[in-house]
Amino acid sequence: MADYAGRKWRICASEELPDSGLGKRFQAEWAGVPAPGFVVRWHGKVQGYLNACAHIPVELDFNEGDFFDLSRSYLICATHGAYYRPDTGLCLGGPCKGARLTKLVLVEEGGEVFFLPDARTEQDGWR
Repeated sequence: MADYAGRKWRICASEELPDSGLGKRFQAEWAGVPAPGFVVRWHGKVQGYLNACAHIPVELDFNEGDFFDLSRSYLICATHGAYYRPDTGLCLGGPCKGARLTKLVLVEEGGEVFFLPDARTEQDGWR
């Protein structure tokens, strides 16, 4: 992905994302429309999604950047209690079980984390 020719938006420094720790909110774009996004690090890899629960599109974090449950194993919607796999966005329990968060394409280069707004994920038929 390092040779991606589209736009690349800086989110934060890599060191600002501890594994299974607080994430970062950022202004993303989806289908050409501004939308809230977030990024977390899980098992050493950055993961990014639109900040919208798959049940009802409210932002997941009640406290800014706090996307993980108490066990630090799942992403959780603070409003509905839906919980998601951090690597795929698949809802494992709660009111939207089986649905998914909308995954964003990120790249980590040179100690920085970037969002690639023009890229699409496999979930969207990209690749």
